[in-house]
Amino acid sequence: MPSPTPQAVLAPLTEAAIFLTLTLEDETPGSATTTATTPDPTADTVRALLADVGGLRRSVGFRIPEGDLTCVAGIGATAWDRLFALPRPAGLHPFREVTGARHHAPATAGDLFFHLRAHRLDLCFELAQHLVGRLAGVARVVDEVHGFRSFDQRDLLGFVDGTENPEGDERAEAALIGAEDAAYAGGSYVITQKYVHDLAGWKALGVEEQEQAIGRTKADDVELPDDVKPANSHVALTTIVDADGTERDILRDNMRSCRHRVRPSPSSATPRIPASSRRCSRTCSSASRPATTTGCSTSPRR
Repeated sequence: MPSPTPQAVLAPLTEAAIFLTLTLEDETPGSATTTATTPDPTADTVRALLADVGGLRRSVGFRIPEGDLTCVAGIGATAWDRLFALPRPAGLHPFREVTGARHHAPATAGDLFFHLRAHRLDLCFELAQHLVGRLAGVARVVDEVHGFRSFDQRDLLGFVDGTENPEGDERAEAALIGAEDAAYAGGSYVITQKYVHDLAGWKALGVEEQEQAIGRTKADDVELPDDVKPANSHVALTTIVDADGTERDILRDNMRSCRHRVRPSPSSATPRIPASSRRCSRTCSSASRPATTTGCSTSPRR
């Protein structure tokens, strides 16, 4: 039997992307009355759609081949039990909420996840319409983010992001399941995170303070020496080392997104966007093997 072809997890960052998270509409997935072996029209619809994702992508992408449209589909741990009469992949589990002294990473529900990428947003949007349309009445979109690549892959803070992404064969080694879970070799795990930045506060910092917070120089993206880089900098905190000293790689896809709240002005009939109501965020999709399913938080040092 030929080896399964992995999804486009390793595809390079594109100019546009859409991230869709959906939950199943009816009975609680994985409940005592809803399993993969009992009649379940909702599960039948979802399984049929998952089988057709590749065909839908080809139908949309064929119209503009140079757009490099891809789609990665993910299945949540609880939904897996409902959809398939198979054991879960070894590292698949609901995200475990993390609460720290200053920051909180909540666990939010999600049964299905679609990561659409292309050089043009219209391709992503067209495919998203097909996916959501096929799931009408059985799954609900609980989060939709439209992302865009920013200049030379800089994030909202003005720093290059993803410099330490693995390259070449190391990308597959870091992000795809291997012999350790042979039944699911070629698969992967994904965590999506959304950050909201206080850009006014960040921009009030000097460049040197920003570089200390990130752990890299801003202009040329060079990592600060260990004797200069603070232990609580972004670079230091997102370096994951196992007990045996092995450093773990994470393949990150970080994109900007913006949400504008428009409020009517009391002095004008024309709506305006107050500066204080502009909220910008970034969505980071991290693909990895089970050992690296962890979160990271970027926060300026004060």
